[in-house]
Amino acid sequence: MQTDQRLREVLAACRQGTITLEEAAQRIEGLRIEAIGEMARFDADRTARCGIPEVVLGEGKSPDQVARIARGCLDACGRCIISRLSPGQFEAIAPLGEEPGTSLAVHREARMAVLSRGAPPLQGGGVVAVITAGTSDIGVAEEARIIAGEMGCQVRTAYDVGAAGIHRLFPALKECLDAHVFVVAAGREGTLPAVVAGLVDRPVIGVPVSTGYGYMGGGRAALASMLQSCSVLAVVNIDAGFTAGAFAARIANMVAEK
Repeated sequence: MQTDQRLREVLAACRQGTITLEEAAQRIEGLRIEAIGEMARFDADRTARCGIPEVVLGEGKSPDQVARIARGCLDACGRCIISRLSPGQFEAIAPLGEEPGTSLAVHREARMAVLSRGAPPLQGGGVVAVITAGTSDIGVAEEARIIAGEMGCQVRTAYDVGAAGIHRLFPALKECLDAHVFVVAAGREGTLPAVVAGLVDRPVIGVPVSTGYGYMGGGRAALASMLQSCSVLAVVNIDAGFTAGAFAARIANMVAEK
């Protein structure tokens, strides 16, 4: 499990005698929840406690709310990951990236952004492969790729290798065979995760994507297909790229630690 950088700083200061034990205890207690006005309570200690960083969900929030929460997160942790951003929300957080010592990485295809004031995430040693059946599934797959990278994993990608042209899959798999975990995103009938699970000796996480239309469209057919798979795989909810990427990264980093 990776230790939160602020927690390390507090413990080091206590050891060096620059703060008292009581002050250290108060600061550690403060790491748990950071209140942002009356509208949000940010879990700044999630990485240290769970190994998964807190992520600000943009969906359902106004651009001003997203910007205020992002600033609070950045001040508390030195790093802020924001998901499911709208064009207006991207614009609202852009000024934060222009402040001295702050960088902003924008990932429009994944609808995500990462604000940072310092070093990149600690590398955990895990390797995650992210594969999509079609080009339309890339947005969800990119969400998985970014969060796995933020959790310190190396990420291999292979996009548009689905069952409609299954010959595309085999050379793509060769480039990913060192992965500890595979995340496979597919819409329509959702065949690809079961195929991959039948070919590799590593855990496979299926991500149904809402790109299908017609009968049981919107990802429902893909979800049902993955749940009915004869191959052994885990399945997350429709379009849940974050969940799949975070779960894969936790497994991969645990394997790498051994």
